[in-house]
Amino acid sequence: MAQYELLLPKMGESVAEATVIKWVKQPGDAIGLDDTILEIATDKVDSEVPSPVAGKLVKQLFQENDVAQVGDVIAIIETEGSADPKIEDSHPDASIPEEKAESIPGIAQLPAENKATPSDFSSSVRFYSPLVKSIASQENISISELNDIKGTGADGRLNKDDLLSYIAHKNSGQQAVKTEVAAAPIENKPVAAPVVSSVPNKTSTTSVSGGDEIIEMDRMRKLIADHMVMSKTTSPHVTSFVEADVTNMVLWRNKVKNSFEKRENEKITFTPIFVEAVAKAIKDFPMINVSVSGTQIIKKRDINIGMAAALPSGNLIVPVIRNADQLNLVGLTKAVNDLALRARNSKLKPDETQGGTFTLTNVGSFGNVMGTPIINQPQVAILAVGAIKKKPAVLETEHGDVIAIRHMMFLSLSYDHRVVDGSLGGMFVRRVADYLENWDFNREI
Repeated sequence: MAQYELLLPKMGESVAEATVIKWVKQPGDAIGLDDTILEIATDKVDSEVPSPVAGKLVKQLFQENDVAQVGDVIAIIETEGSADPKIEDSHPDASIPEEKAESIPGIAQLPAENKATPSDFSSSVRFYSPLVKSIASQENISISELNDIKGTGADGRLNKDDLLSYIAHKNSGQQAVKTEVAAAPIENKPVAAPVVSSVPNKTSTTSVSGGDEIIEMDRMRKLIADHMVMSKTTSPHVTSFVEADVTNMVLWRNKVKNSFEKRENEKITFTPIFVEAVAKAIKDFPMINVSVSGTQIIKKRDINIGMAAALPSGNLIVPVIRNADQLNLVGLTKAVNDLALRARNSKLKPDETQGGTFTLTNVGSFGNVMGTPIINQPQVAILAVGAIKKKPAVLETEHGDVIAIRHMMFLSLSYDHRVVDGSLGGMFVRRVADYLENWDFNREI
């Protein structure tokens, strides 16, 4: 009998770790080829890990809720055979190519003495994933500073969320808690320092009436909560509003939706139309398609639009349509429908929620006429589209002004006022509205 070491597989370029949320197979269970052994979670996406071999599960090396790095041995499977399969190295670094700091946009312009270099990491006794190393290099965090940050991962390991929380507190002028006190008190003078923790303190909750229900947040809700708080502490939010007359767009969709579904076997919704308008407006105003690193603005080459989708659980996920400007309306429709369906069924791949450069959220699907969405970091803007309502509106005609029933909709753009001023934010959302208002009723698809 041979033993096979099951490694946590690589799940995307930017995914370095995952949380074990459920073991489907238990020690002693028979395993077939491609059988699901366990379920894991990376940020917001839940995935299944199939078995590449047939045999019997001998040992689980991680417990539920433990965090494993890509490349870690997570289980031992006993297989039929005379020799153990050769595995070059089960250390996490073996399966993840070392990410070079020089590959990060704009890193070359930073002072050399502030950068964490690969030699610094190699000399450290603490393990850091490639993603943590990249963020540290990009944010000018030295190896000594990194060693002082408290980690919440397995064995105190520092993960991405720990580092992002530390950076958010640091940028807001607060001092993060350090794991050790390196210096002795000077002249016995008491020093009062603010204490900030990325993990909320557990407090006892008392029900006064006896009828209240205390519900513990699930894993995804905790991640969403942390991400939203981090965004508000990172970016000064400003929101601009525009009302658009989308009558031509609505009438056109009503005209083509049946023939389109018959021809493409896909339903055409308003979402791909909104995505197309946003992609066009981004090409007109490329400085809305950026991110911020310290005092540097990183202008994105690709236009990757995330679309916020509500899950049956009530949580939120944002799958990304990559290179949205290169897709026609048919391609956008198929991409939107595919991502939305797989999001609802928890079938998204980790990479499909990464790399977004701009986000669109449709608050109109809940009957809301407008909203003030929170920016999806590290992006600098997010657009909310409201419900389309029939309203009386003034139309200018060659014979004078008239009042007519029109299909009207509000658009609201929240943007990061550090890099997007009111003029750019206002002109951008106005341009999106213009593309929707000037929709060609005779357009062929």
